[in-house]
Amino acid sequence: MTVKELVKPIILQRADPWIYKHIDGYYYFSASVPEYDRVEIRRSKTINGLAESEAVTVWRKHKEGMLSANIWAPEIHYIDGKWYIYFAAARTTETNEGLFDHRIFVLENESENPLEGEWVEKGQLKTNWESFALDATTFEHNGVRYLVWAQKDPNIYGNSNLYIAKMKNPWTIEDEQVMIAEPEYDWEKIGFLVNEGPAVLNRNGKIFISYSASATDYNYCMGVLIADENSDLLNKDSWHKSEKPVLKTDEENGIFGPGHSCFTVSEDGKKDMLVYHARNYKDIVGDPLYDPNRHTFVKELGYNDKGNIIFDLK
Repeated sequence: MTVKELVKPIILQRADPWIYKHIDGYYYFSASVPEYDRVEIRRSKTINGLAESEAVTVWRKHKEGMLSANIWAPEIHYIDGKWYIYFAAARTTETNEGLFDHRIFVLENESENPLEGEWVEKGQLKTNWESFALDATTFEHNGVRYLVWAQKDPNIYGNSNLYIAKMKNPWTIEDEQVMIAEPEYDWEKIGFLVNEGPAVLNRNGKIFISYSASATDYNYCMGVLIADENSDLLNKDSWHKSEKPVLKTDEENGIFGPGHSCFTVSEDGKKDMLVYHARNYKDIVGDPLYDPNRHTFVKELGYNDKGNIIFDLK
């Protein structure tokens, strides 16, 4: 696959995309659906094949309660022989002082094939305080499993910051959560003060966390945090933030508001790939969250001589 071929979306109307290549050779795909009412999974032996693969609904929102509205950003992970899906859900579609009431929840499936078997609700993944929380992702490093997510700190002005914590098990954090990023640059504060949608990649002796910033229209863009892989990942000072966005609207190529990314690998395992959503037009009628045309794109990544990611590889 060439970069030019991948300028076009591979999956239409799927935002917050997540692609995971499993040891069985399949790519597993999950994302937000425009209706925000369910969790779907599909799989394929190739990335492009995901577009034609059957989408299997594995869970639906409740009729009422904490899991009854705005099902966002499901991520499928394989941990210690079981499948897990992390997602955000709310009680209502209404906002309070500009914020939704999302919390993070976890599903578990013991089947070999996650498109089969039973998905069991493990409940809310509790953080250090009750506030708007979403976009949980998890990774293991040096034998320790971590959770990274976005959350509103009641004592900090803005919408969401990024946090990290060690995990006791796949649905429980242990000890204190640590803030590793908050909106500080102008490009992170357009429309809303947002750091969200973290995704983790370990390459070249470094831990990279891509994230998204600003409102979900054409101002949506991506930054990156970088830490030395031998540093204390629970120390905010270990993380260094890009001063400028690493991926942003590219009107020439018809890419508007790129963000909420993840990382996967090419079919031959030799190239790292960036998965992200974007629209192919600038002007939106109404609330961008309810414009369904955030599509899933995939592009090849490169690295510079310092071992840092080149996101906008031409």
